[in-house]
Amino acid sequence: MRIFHLLLLLMGTSILFTSCSEQFQKAKSGLIYKIIPAKKKGQSLKPGNVIKFHVLVTQGDSVTYNSFEKIPAFAMIDSNARSYDITEIFPMLHVGDSAVVVQSVDTLAKLQGGTMPQGMKKGDKITIKLRIIDLYTDIPVAQSNLNKEMELQKQRDIDEVGAYIKSKNIKAIKTQSGAYVEIIKQGEGALPDSGKQVSIFYTGTNLKGDKFDSNVDPSFGHTDPFKIVVGQMGSIPGFEEGVKQIAKGGKAKIYIPSMLGYGMQGAPPKIKPYEHLIFEVELLDIAMPEKPKMPEMPQQVQP
Repeated sequence: MRIFHLLLLLMGTSILFTSCSEQFQKAKSGLIYKIIPAKKKGQSLKPGNVIKFHVLVTQGDSVTYNSFEKIPAFAMIDSNARSYDITEIFPMLHVGDSAVVVQSVDTLAKLQGGTMPQGMKKGDKITIKLRIIDLYTDIPVAQSNLNKEMELQKQRDIDEVGAYIKSKNIKAIKTQSGAYVEIIKQGEGALPDSGKQVSIFYTGTNLKGDKFDSNVDPSFGHTDPFKIVVGQMGSIPGFEEGVKQIAKGGKAKIYIPSMLGYGMQGAPPKIKPYEHLIFEVELLDIAMPEKPKMPEMPQQVQP
């Protein structure tokens, strides 16, 4: 159930609507909306159904989320819709329908105790355009469909990064999961096994070369080596997969498809949803994990 809620919160190219002649209406909460019915009426959306839909979110002049040609959003319809939220109009929709919802940032701030949504200013609007693709009455079936969509996106990402590497004539090996590693200096000794702790210097950029983090560049405020224990998911999957290809003293560039990185969420504001990444790394050391220090027992006070 958590994954449906997560994807619903990810609200955010263009949606092609069949008609724009319908007038905007106002829901009980004051939410402004417009429904564009499908040419062929589909099933109505009812509480307990899981719906699959595409969504485009625009905040001011910026598109903040777009699921088209990516993973569709999934959400369960609740009988108690949230006020001033897109869930308020779900019961009015059918499979195949499209809708446009306009939220006032001022109203949202009021509902949130005066807190303005991040990156927005007074008077701004948030426009949400959506299209209902499918409906499921069985949660396991919906989950299975979501898993398939995620695998399809992962393969699209791997293909995109592979095409980028080919276009740049980069010699890289492909890991089992789909990350790519360009060995600059192999290093000496064995590769890091599962359970071993590795210490790393790194710099991360997107494919355009925009730097988002580094423990080599002091301007990011942290210069200590980054330490993870291999196999304990201490980093994004593509990063660990790449590090496992380098021996001590080795250097490499790791090219990470988004679904092996920060995926559909990204890591705002520096990493966008579905953004592919490059990490330039140096493996400083491979060692047994550091044992946590046991707290010292208090000393007995002598009379």
